[in-house]
Amino acid sequence: MTTVDNQQEYRDHDAVALAGLVRSGDTTGEELLRLARARAEAVNSRLNAIVREMEPPVPTGPPPSGGRPLDGVPFLLKDLHQDVAGLPTSSGSRALKDVPAAETAAVVERWIEAGLQVFGKTNTPEFGAKGVTEPHVFGPTRNPWNTDHTPGGSSGGSAAAVAAGIVPCAAASDGGGSIRIPASACGLFGLKASRGLLPHGPSHGEPIGGTATDGVISRSVRDTAVMLDVLAGPTDVSGYLPGGPPAGGFAAVLDREPGRLRIGMTWASSINSDPHPEARAAARRAAELLTELGHEVVEVPVPIDDAQLAEDFLTTWFVHCASAVEEARELSGAPETSFEPDTRIMAALGRATSATAYVRAVERRHEHVRRLAAFHAEHDLLLTPTTATPPPRIGAFDLPAPLALVQRTLLAARAGSVLRFTAIVDQMINENLGWVPYTQLANLTGRPAMSVPLHWTSDGLPMGAQLVAPLGGDALLLRLAAQLERAAPWWDRLPSMDSMDSTDRPTRKDLG
Repeated sequence: MTTVDNQQEYRDHDAVALAGLVRSGDTTGEELLRLARARAEAVNSRLNAIVREMEPPVPTGPPPSGGRPLDGVPFLLKDLHQDVAGLPTSSGSRALKDVPAAETAAVVERWIEAGLQVFGKTNTPEFGAKGVTEPHVFGPTRNPWNTDHTPGGSSGGSAAAVAAGIVPCAAASDGGGSIRIPASACGLFGLKASRGLLPHGPSHGEPIGGTATDGVISRSVRDTAVMLDVLAGPTDVSGYLPGGPPAGGFAAVLDREPGRLRIGMTWASSINSDPHPEARAAARRAAELLTELGHEVVEVPVPIDDAQLAEDFLTTWFVHCASAVEEARELSGAPETSFEPDTRIMAALGRATSATAYVRAVERRHEHVRRLAAFHAEHDLLLTPTTATPPPRIGAFDLPAPLALVQRTLLAARAGSVLRFTAIVDQMINENLGWVPYTQLANLTGRPAMSVPLHWTSDGLPMGAQLVAPLGGDALLLRLAAQLERAAPWWDRLPSMDSMDSTDRPTRKDLG
């Protein structure tokens, strides 16, 4: 009989294994929640991953015939769009920190009905607008592999909590790489699903015009697959009917080999013309392993106009930020000065964008889709590094004092149209995209993409490899991820937060 009696045994199991132990009577949800909270108590003061505690909501519907698939497993929500009625969703903003949500989000309802014990919310940058997690209202989240460094963003709090062993899997979302970036930075698995596969609402439609989706960050591939099975499918307020999971569900495909794939690899980028050697090493490591597994990997040029794609992404992002600020002000009554200076700059740029420029940026997504589709007509997958550099240090993107002074002056003068010609905008573009130039492609085209933890730097920091599939290729990505996980297991690579040396690191148990 397998039991979970202590912290190490708790962290030896993924979510699927923990749920199995609850079903078999070898442990209880109450015991698992006690262990998760004890782990949070031990490490969260060093990481700042969890920013709000809560009592787990109780499922309201009857359990399915086979029982709730993740009954009793501790779980954390991201504090952005993942609303629980009556509790605040801060979106990383001081203005919304105490504003309760009116309704529970569809994905949250599905997590609760699956039996997950939601006991807190994780840190995120203001409105999820950065690739690092350093909101002014809660302070920075730190990477468990090295607390001087960021866990990435915007799902950085969730990734830090999973990497540190607070939960085996945590809620996340991805509008420009916000699942894949922190998964890469924290040595975890992260998949952004195809557009439309997972529901939105009821309070909001598709975030950022359909470029964003909810999901999870996990240590095991099968946890992500089971979570997709829990979440996939429309609601009665969905805008269209997406294709559903494969026969038997996503979890059922993991034992099926993906077949021999032709994979195009590149690390070229117009945004970062000189990616870090460790980024290239991450892509090469993935290519070598894929080749050993029988796949064909060929170097290719960038398949799309990535400079134009970056401009289109930022145009829509800035307009979205302006809308988010206005909505937050309406909900909270907060003045504009309640928001972070960088957020106010992005919102000012959004307001200064003409309706025509915004519509053209959205319409150009079709051009990016067509170019990527042409690439996928000849290659099954696109392989890139997930990020162009290792995880930056905390505060690496803070504006230098002279630029911060200019920023404050321009904001006071409400000179939004002038901002496009200042060094501040160049700094913000570098902050938003310079170290993460590869991930926005999947968002703007709606294609599924994953980050797989196959490389660690010479300094011991994780860096993932990204693979992008055609629309609906989620199952293919999961099958390949499971193959990579079997060939180069990452389960027993854990950060040394507890002064664990290589002899005491947990091993993968009961993952079958």
